[in-house]
Amino acid sequence: MSQDPLDLDPDNRLSLERGRLLVSEPFLSDPYFRRTVVLLCEHNEEGSFGLVLNRFMDMDIGDLMENMPPIRSRISIGGPVQSGNLFFLHTFGARLDGSVAVVDGVHMGGDFDQLRAMLTTDPELSRHVRFFVGYSGWSDQQLERELEERSWLVGPATKRRIMHVGDQDIWAETLRGMGERYAPLANFPDDPSLN
Repeated sequence: MSQDPLDLDPDNRLSLERGRLLVSEPFLSDPYFRRTVVLLCEHNEEGSFGLVLNRFMDMDIGDLMENMPPIRSRISIGGPVQSGNLFFLHTFGARLDGSVAVVDGVHMGGDFDQLRAMLTTDPELSRHVRFFVGYSGWSDQQLERELEERSWLVGPATKRRIMHVGDQDIWAETLRGMGERYAPLANFPDDPSLN
C-alpha cells in the first residue's frame, strides 16, 4: 500500500459482495457511470445487480405509478437495464412482505401493494423509501474485470449513505468516507485538461 497522500491509485481490498458500494474511479470515461456510486444488491456466480445512488429524475412517483399517494420522494435512475421497471429500497425490514436484506437496516423490494397502502396511510413514511427506475447489471465475471481495469473502487455501505438523499455530492462524500487513501480522489477535477 502506498503511503503517498497524493496516490491516485490506492489499493482496494474489499471484496465484491451484496451490500458493498461500487464507487467509480475519477478516470472512468463511461458517460453513464461517470462519478457514480452503485449499491451492489446482489453478487453471485451468475453476475451482479446494483442501483445507482446518485442519478436523479425530475419526476414524482405519481407520474410513474398509478394510485400512488402524493408523496415527496426523489426518484433515482438505478441504471440502464430495464429502465421501464421500478425498484425500491426501504428501511421497513421484514415488515414489508417479500423484501430482501441488502445492508444492515436496508432492504430491497417486497410487496408493492403493501408499500402503497403504508404510504397512503402515512405519507411521511416516504422518507424511509427510495425509488429507482432501472438497474445496473453485470454478467458473470464482468464486474471483476472492471475492477482489474480500475473502473471501480469497492467501499462499505451504511444505511445513512444509502437512504439519505440530500444535495451533497454522494460520489465525493463516499470517497472521503472510505478513508484518507481515497480522499484525494474526491478532489480530482471533473476535466483535468482544464487545470
